[in-house]
Amino acid sequence: MADKLILVLDEGTTSTRAMLFTRKGTPMGSAQEELTQHYPQDGWVEHDAGEIWDKTLRAARAMVEKAGGADKIAAIGITNQRETVVAWDRETGEPLARAIVWQDRRTAGFCSELKNAGHEALVRMKTGLLLDPYFSGTKMRWMLDHDGEVADAAGRGALAFGTVESWLVWKLTGGGAHISDASNASRTLLMALDGAEWDANLCALLGVPQDALPRIVDNAGELAQTAPELFGGTIPICGMAGDQQAATIGQGCLSPGETKATYGTGAFILANFGADLPKPENRLLGTVLHQLDGQRHYAIEGAVFVAGSLIQYLRDTLGLIDDAQETEALARSIDHSGGVVIVPALSGLGAPHWLPDARASISGLSFASGKAHIVRAALEAMAHQTADLAQAFADDDVEWTRLKIDGGMTANNWMAQDIADFLQIEVIRPQFVETTALGAAMLAAVGCRIYADLDAAAQAMIGEVESFQPAMSDYDRNRRDVHWARAIEKL
Repeated sequence: MADKLILVLDEGTTSTRAMLFTRKGTPMGSAQEELTQHYPQDGWVEHDAGEIWDKTLRAARAMVEKAGGADKIAAIGITNQRETVVAWDRETGEPLARAIVWQDRRTAGFCSELKNAGHEALVRMKTGLLLDPYFSGTKMRWMLDHDGEVADAAGRGALAFGTVESWLVWKLTGGGAHISDASNASRTLLMALDGAEWDANLCALLGVPQDALPRIVDNAGELAQTAPELFGGTIPICGMAGDQQAATIGQGCLSPGETKATYGTGAFILANFGADLPKPENRLLGTVLHQLDGQRHYAIEGAVFVAGSLIQYLRDTLGLIDDAQETEALARSIDHSGGVVIVPALSGLGAPHWLPDARASISGLSFASGKAHIVRAALEAMAHQTADLAQAFADDDVEWTRLKIDGGMTANNWMAQDIADFLQIEVIRPQFVETTALGAAMLAAVGCRIYADLDAAAQAMIGEVESFQPAMSDYDRNRRDVHWARAIEKL
């Protein structure tokens, strides 16, 4: 086992990839494929589940070949975009419709109906979540109500629902396993935080048939085996977690109070809450961090829907930049944003505001405003959104003393420093910023018994970090805070 590698399948929102790690956490190779984004209507976001599988398989095969064959892989770890729903036919193994992505807002009306009927308090108490289109359960209900093939499969008893890790395991095992790990299951609105199985009352409330759902399993262990024909031999699947839980583990946030922020397509802040059941009261979420040997550890989470996707929007839709790497130089080229403020509610506004119908705004423009001011305001929005969450966490008695950051956006040194400045705390960034994949590798290493537990895996696999210390004046911070608050009020 000592010389074998760990294969991670990291299935994200804009791309899917496979990565190889040694038992010491050293990356040995990566293959990545971009995913097509489908926007059929305003507020709708879809993926082709068949494309997800095909590209994931192609990337995985490239890494298995690089490793020297299936017998050189100790285990597979899977991490995935959360809340995205796939519906497929158990008999054919093929998707019945496009996957509905976590960013999708089409079920806002259904969520409002449930709220108006007085159901949110019960849902909140049981799941730690809010009635928002973000979560998986209402997407499943929408598919049943609006897609004839999904409804027909349900009537035949052939419907399988799952989030993306469940879909990948089904395909990897040739239909041999229909499972979901506890961290992903906790994002569906269908599982109580302290419940081992799907909650019958929640399934009935949302109208989702329990027999279409996967079995809930631990985040690490001997979870399944790949079909031998895929890679020229079987490989055990030994770790699974939603992307934000995986990143929290990959950052080594294994003790209560330790907090990380991942800046990818969206921005997600999780604070380890330990074994106690979280009951946040300030519009934050309670979620499963990990379940090992049936024992759960929890986290409190704040979810920002738009982060890196704002930079992508500036590049691909507005044409202000040619490459995301330009943003750091543009931000440094001016002393301030000139009063320009961007509220990036392109998919509604997440925690702690939870305004699903909000739309993005740019305010403070004048004839003096140029491209650099808009780009800098976009980066500043990351610190502003994070600060809003820091206050909500503090109100729930989770005070941040430092913040560990990761994700593709954090390669931008200016943005990392701005977050430290605006929050007035130390910000720590690992030299290896792909902590989502690393967390999945750590879970797989524990699951195949390379390491006895996550603490041992963290000690062996997590590398060096960089530190950013706050340096902004109170005047500059307060001035920005006032402009941000005014922009939020106008939504």
